[in-house]
Amino acid sequence: MSEESTPGARRTRADRPARPRRPTAPDGLVLVDKPAGWTSHDVVARTRGLAGTRKVGHAGTLDPMATGVLVLGIGRATRLLTYVVGADKEYTATIRLGQTTSTDDAEGETTSTPGAAGVTAESVAAGVARLTGEIQQVPSSVSAIKVDGKRAYALVRSGEEVVLDARTVTISRFDVHALREVEVDLAQGQDASEVSDASDAPVGETGVTVVDVDVTVVCSSGTYIRALARDLGADLGCGGHLTALRRTRVGGYTIDAARSFDELESQTDADGVLATIPLADAARATFPVRDLTAEEVVALSYGQWLEASGTAGTTAAVAPTGELVALVEDVTRSGHEKAKPVIVFAASQGEASKGATS
Repeated sequence: MSEESTPGARRTRADRPARPRRPTAPDGLVLVDKPAGWTSHDVVARTRGLAGTRKVGHAGTLDPMATGVLVLGIGRATRLLTYVVGADKEYTATIRLGQTTSTDDAEGETTSTPGAAGVTAESVAAGVARLTGEIQQVPSSVSAIKVDGKRAYALVRSGEEVVLDARTVTISRFDVHALREVEVDLAQGQDASEVSDASDAPVGETGVTVVDVDVTVVCSSGTYIRALARDLGADLGCGGHLTALRRTRVGGYTIDAARSFDELESQTDADGVLATIPLADAARATFPVRDLTAEEVVALSYGQWLEASGTAGTTAAVAPTGELVALVEDVTRSGHEKAKPVIVFAASQGEASKGATS
C-alpha cells in the first residue's frame, strides 16, 4: 500500500482540494474594525479572499498595535482611496508619561523610565494646548516614510540612525479625559499596581510612578499619534509613549459602521458575496455631490468637460439613477471655469455596448 493510500497519511498542499473561489464582491468600500496584532496588509490579504478579487487596497495604514477603522476599496473603488487617505482622522488613545520606548509606542523596548513626578492635570493641559492647532511634527524614526527609497523603519532595524524632517500637521482637537497614576515595577518590566491618588502611591525600591493619560485626537492626514505622545512627554520633561490607539473615524466613515473580520466572514457566508458600500454612497461620505442630467452623464462617460460645478475641490458627479459617474474638479480653461473629469467610473456607450456583445 502506497503512502498516498495509507489511512492517516499526511497530504501535501498540492493534494488538498482547492478551496472554491468566492464570488467577486461589487465595487465599493468596506469598513473594517482592525483587530490588534494585525497589520493593514494582513487585513487586505484576508479581504481579497472574501471579496474574490486581488483588487483590494486600503486608505491609510494602522500599526499592528492599533485597532479601529480601516477603509478598504474593492474593485473600482480603489480609485477613491487616494482621496480618502487625505481626510481628517479621529483617534482615542492612552499616553504614558514618565517612560520612553525605542518606537514611541508600547511595541518598542523601554529606553528610560524617569517617572512622572510633578506632572499634574494642569501641566498636562498646558502641554496639550501647545500641541494643538497647526504644529511642526517630526515623525517617528520607525515610521514607513521613505528615505532614499527605503522605509525609515527598515533603516533603523539595520542599525542606521534616522532623523526625519519635520512636517506641518493640524491637531484640531486634543482632549484629555482622564489621568491615572500607575506604578511600574522596573524589575519585572510591567505595571505593578494602579492608584488613583498620588499620596497613596506605594513606591517600592524598584517601582516608579508614571501617569497614563486618556485622550481623543482629531488631526490632519499624516499625523503620527505616537509622535504626539513622545512630544507631550518631552514638553513635560518626563518622556512619553503611546500605550493604546484606536481610530474611530476616517473622514465621513465612523467606527459605528465598521465590522470585525468575523462579522464580515459571517455576512459573506450567509449572503454568498461580500457586501460593500456602493460607489455613490462612498463618494457622498467624502465629497460634495453634483446631480447630473442624462446628457451630462453621457458627456462625462466620454471624458468631456462640463460647465463648472461652482464647488471648490473635488465633487462627486452622480447620475439620475444614483450611480457614481465621475469625480470632477473646477479648473480654468480658455479663460472660463469648467468642470474637468479627474476620474471617470461610467463606461461610455460604445464601451458598454462592446462589453455587452463580447
